[in-house]
Amino acid sequence: MKRLLMWMLAMALVLGAGMAQAADLTLGAGDVIKASVFGNPDMATETRVSESGKITFPLLGEVKVSGMTVQQAERAIGEQLVKKGYLKTAQVSIIVSQIQSAQVSVLGMVNRPGRYPLDGGKRGVMDMLAQAGGFNADGGDTVSVVRTRDGKTTKTVIDVVDMVRNGALDKEIELGPNDVIYAERSPRFYIYGEVQRPGSFRLERTMTVSQALAVGGGLTPRGTESGIKIKRRAGDGSLQVIAAKNEDVVQTDDVIFIKESWF
Repeated sequence: MKRLLMWMLAMALVLGAGMAQAADLTLGAGDVIKASVFGNPDMATETRVSESGKITFPLLGEVKVSGMTVQQAERAIGEQLVKKGYLKTAQVSIIVSQIQSAQVSVLGMVNRPGRYPLDGGKRGVMDMLAQAGGFNADGGDTVSVVRTRDGKTTKTVIDVVDMVRNGALDKEIELGPNDVIYAERSPRFYIYGEVQRPGSFRLERTMTVSQALAVGGGLTPRGTESGIKIKRRAGDGSLQVIAAKNEDVVQTDDVIFIKESWF
């Protein structure tokens, strides 16, 4: 399942790559654009949107574009060129070469943590995870998405594996500038005693005690499957010691103890 998820994330990146110059991208401070006017190569320019939201364009000087989509900025510049008598008609084309104003932070258990641009208008969590290279070896199945809207900060937990497995892409979240995605660490369990490889391991969904024992390399020559104990924290924080059966489901942070056989 993990390999399938990684493949789907990679495909999302490939499919989304062509959206980088979408006309609905909103321009903002720090963005670098390449602008040209059809039939007028001398007007071609590359410029950065200033902190005041303006660019410098040939003949026009400063033009405010912050808050406009690429399509709106093309239209506004063209209208000014015509209105001021420089051209009878103006077909302006803008390509965004660097996006700095609309970025999302992808942190935690991903292969390439960092800030990534919202380069195609509405972008979802799967797109951002794909850009960050997907979950790394320590990554779990869930991500936490932190967003601030109208001064209110919220946190939403998304089970990515469940979303893919069930095709529930309607659970995707529309991301905005400065949102944060945190890929959670995979849940763990611990096994010690008479096993070949005692230690901490990734807890897979619905893993049983028998499967956990297999992950630990199986019994040592002195080990026995009789009398297996699990130490587990209850909801109130108290420690429980449970007599476990092979078919019991292991829970997050369970500590499994394998006894030594007396015979």
